Amino acid sequence: MAKALLARYARRISMPDLSIAPTTRLTPGQIKTDVLSGLTVALALVPEAVAFAFVAGVHPLVGLYAAFMVGLITAVIGGRPGMISGATGALAVVMVALVADHGVEYLFATVVLMGILQIFAGVMHWGKFIRLVPHPVMLGFVNGLAIVIFMAQLTQFKVPGSAEVSGHGTSGGEWLSGMPLYLMLALVALTMAVIWLLPKLTKIIPAPLAGIAITAVLVIALGLDTPRVGDLASIQGGLPAFHIPAVPLTWETLEIILPYAVILAAIGLIESLLTLNLVGEMTGQRGGASQECIAQGAANTVTGFFGGMGGCAMIGQSMINVNSGGRTRIAGIAAALFLLSFILFASPLIELIPLAALVGVMFMVVIGTFAWNSLRILFRVPLIDAFVIVLVTVVTVYEDLAVAVVVGVIVSALAYAWNNARRIHARSYTTPEGAKVYQVQGPLFFGSAEGFAEIFNVAEDPQTVIVDFADSRVVDQSALQAIEAMAAKYEAAGKRLQLRHLSRDCHRLLSKAGHLMVDSDDDPDYALAVDYHVRTGICAPEALNQKEVSNDLHLLSRGGGCPRDSIVER
Repeated sequence: MAKALLARYARRISMPDLSIAPTTRLTPGQIKTDVLSGLTVALALVPEAVAFAFVAGVHPLVGLYAAFMVGLITAVIGGRPGMISGATGALAVVMVALVADHGVEYLFATVVLMGILQIFAGVMHWGKFIRLVPHPVMLGFVNGLAIVIFMAQLTQFKVPGSAEVSGHGTSGGEWLSGMPLYLMLALVALTMAVIWLLPKLTKIIPAPLAGIAITAVLVIALGLDTPRVGDLASIQGGLPAFHIPAVPLTWETLEIILPYAVILAAIGLIESLLTLNLVGEMTGQRGGASQECIAQGAANTVTGFFGGMGGCAMIGQSMINVNSGGRTRIAGIAAALFLLSFILFASPLIELIPLAALVGVMFMVVIGTFAWNSLRILFRVPLIDAFVIVLVTVVTVYEDLAVAVVVGVIVSALAYAWNNARRIHARSYTTPEGAKVYQVQGPLFFGSAEGFAEIFNVAEDPQTVIVDFADSRVVDQSALQAIEAMAAKYEAAGKRLQLRHLSRDCHRLLSKAGHLMVDSDDDPDYALAVDYHVRTGICAPEALNQKEVSNDLHLLSRGGGCPRDSIVER
């Protein structure tokens, strides 16, 4: 038995696609584009990683190391070439309480456990459930993240060192004013103008990289007094060293880190899988959800052993990469290696880059990420879909991404259930033999069980009532209970209820529950009109101790030593 289960599971495992360019022809021009795109992403990663390290309450190098290692590993083995991963604010806001209460070593241990949980999710193919996220939730997701990215950039408009960085922006601090503010705004506008105009002239180099370069050269050459990367923190450091988290291997430690690890793993996978879908829509790629889960898990597990704070997919940097032409794994690998080179060799140069240039790049990302068409269709789509778009956007901004997506999916699911619950109805007619047939239409499940009960008229119906499920489906236990309750009412009135035209899935569900006797395999294919009687006293708790009643009204499931009486009417 165990061997059979292992063999069955092994057949489900497919080799991951680790090709460098699965959907793009790898030419010298594409390689150049990917390398330059990677350089642009690396430059944009620096202030983000430093800021999120501050949010989590750890040293800036902890965020930079995480951006390097998570970015490198996911670029090599991830499920979507072109997607960029690194330290993110969504994870940092969860980490801050852990670091404050227990210290950074517990953070590293949590990141390791977080990675193991994500690997497990990938092995179990749980990534496929991301397809259950409705499109309105996706629109709310990108709109909310665009607003979050915009708010995060406002930090750079405050006097360096005066603001406290939070997950979705800043708190406190002194705003720039006068000439420093005007200069900052002018440099941001210059960067955005270069990014907007350059693609109309040439595509030799990525527009964001050109915008950063032109603004940086102008500031350095003229000696303009404006905030620079070095004003945030020094990014100089060495290679990340292997380090086993210094925490006691006890049950108490597990009780501390497990809740954080579960939350971080869930947030990381949700953000990564939604970004994977978004990048896939832009690049025409499909699949890779389970592979991405494993890649994120492997990256975080390794990062935890090398002093990094962990991470997940970054929609802002992914948009920079895709919009700059990055399509292969080379772009993500180049971004990670460039970032490491900044830490090791080029920190003095990188620290001279004006923050206004990087803010301008991120503002263009905001403009490109926000689903502006959602504003146009807001009054054209169903009201519940418009509500979900706004709800997910607001919750993303004021709470966090994971909560927003879960809330959006729940609201969408409830709306779908309600709409389907209203669909159940029936047409009825009387056969020449005097039996009344109810042709049920619409699914029978927890939401429509009450409506199903209102269809019937027990007092005025004849002795035999047939419920035809040709246009319906029996879905869940609530449906079973509704059928049994109705059969019990007819039974109490001295009448009998029969079921007809059960599909194979309904047939299997009712048989397993013990409501049916299966004497023919033809009925699920509608070759025969088999009328199954209903066995009562199964779902209702108060009936558990009752004795079996008349065989005319009870059909027993096959096997288990049960009687096998049935009536087949043709």
